Amino acid sequence: LREAVVSTQSTGGPPELFYNESEAIKYTNNSRIIEIQMSMSSRAIELLNLPDDQPSFILDVGCGSGLSGEGITEAGHYWVGMDISPSMLEIAVERETEGDVVLSDIGEGVPFRAGTFDGVISISVLQWLCNADKVTHNPFKRLRRFFTMLYSSMRSGGRAVFQVYPESPKQMELITEQATRCGFTGGVVIDYPNSTKAKKIFLCLFAGTPVTSCQLPQGLGTEQENTVQYSNDRFTGKKRKRTGDVTRREWIQNKKQKMR
Repeated sequence: LREAVVSTQSTGGPPELFYNESEAIKYTNNSRIIEIQMSMSSRAIELLNLPDDQPSFILDVGCGSGLSGEGITEAGHYWVGMDISPSMLEIAVERETEGDVVLSDIGEGVPFRAGTFDGVISISVLQWLCNADKVTHNPFKRLRRFFTMLYSSMRSGGRAVFQVYPESPKQMELITEQATRCGFTGGVVIDYPNSTKAKKIFLCLFAGTPVTSCQLPQGLGTEQENTVQYSNDRFTGKKRKRTGDVTRREWIQNKKQKMR
């Protein structure tokens, strides 16, 4: 699996430098990127198979400027995002996203207490952990640290869905192997596998035994695409009504109180 490790030179630098102020602005204002990001985050939320009758608390790994977080909000859930790029997070704050954002390197772990999150999504981020951006970076150890702490931060039975762009099958194998060693089960779901442009890869992980089905859903664009096991209905983009008049901060505080 050493072949799965990528050097800085082939990726244009570490993400915190690649997504500098100018790149962050271009990324957030590009209508095509916004469309793709919202589409993939909606699909990731669908694959989480969250309850329809109550809001959930979601971690957005590599939240960037909050584009994917908007999808979480539109689905009626609450979220916290973490990202390594200060420029991206500054834009998220300027855009007044509903979720709180944290500056953090996911290769150093997930800085939240055990059992905090009902689910996790991540769009186009996880493959960055396969990069050896610094002399001190060991992709094997960084992936292991990330998945170990992520597993702990999730409630039992929760799901994590990562949309990824692996550079090779070896890289996907590296990521999946480290997740499995940290206790996760699950597998890979590929949408539109026969399309060069529409093909999307999702790593769907279970933390403990799922409350509902633990069977992986069928990828879209396949012969049995209507037999998705997670959910009978796809997310339509309409904002789901939250129950009661509880504010976002009150809801999160109540959830934290129950975990004590």
